[in-house]
Amino acid sequence: MGQEHLEPADLVRDHTVYACVMGSRAFGLATEASDTDRRGVYLAPTPLYWRFTKPPTHVEGPADEQFSWELERFCELALRANPNVLECLHSPLVERIDDTGRELLSLRGAFLSRQAHGTFARYAEGQHRKLAADVRTHGAPRWKHAMHLLRLLMSCRDLLRTGELTIDVGEAREELLAVKRGEVSWAEVDRRMARLAAEAADAADRTPLPAEPDRARIEDFLVRTRRASAALSS
Repeated sequence: MGQEHLEPADLVRDHTVYACVMGSRAFGLATEASDTDRRGVYLAPTPLYWRFTKPPTHVEGPADEQFSWELERFCELALRANPNVLECLHSPLVERIDDTGRELLSLRGAFLSRQAHGTFARYAEGQHRKLAADVRTHGAPRWKHAMHLLRLLMSCRDLLRTGELTIDVGEAREELLAVKRGEVSWAEVDRRMARLAAEAADAADRTPLPAEPDRARIEDFLVRTRRASAALSS
């Protein structure tokens, strides 16, 4: 039957199909002080699902700033247009990939849909409430978080306008880093956020994205991958 039990760290070490660097380094916002945030996807061997105790849907570590999802959980979240998960599929900094990972990346367009507007907007609203609470309590927001929220809103607007998700900030790097350094007033940052949210809402009305993601195509990929894993383990 193959592996009877695998520790979470073993799943990440031996069964990762895709791993990348995220955060400031992937967004083009890194400085000398930036951490290296690693994200990955592992494929738990199919026989592990035949037991009462199932493999974990995600694993933190084993390295610092490292987080991985099991393939099925990753696909579920991406189909729901989870911003953090969708962005992983578009990192320019790939550290590890196999044939399954390459097929996953080839399907990244199948995850994109108009649902992204709702999920990105809700996430942005939650982050904005936290920033506003910081301003009320401490007189200023956490500027790094403000920078990243602006970046997310830019990414959402451009995704809805073009149908393509681009995570590198490009020419916006310096203006965003100025926000991180606290060189832009909260009133101006708040105004920019409101403008970007309005631009995203306008783009949502004419976006080239489909209404729904291609769930059937993703499910076919997942089923084939599980079957191949079972065959290897028999």
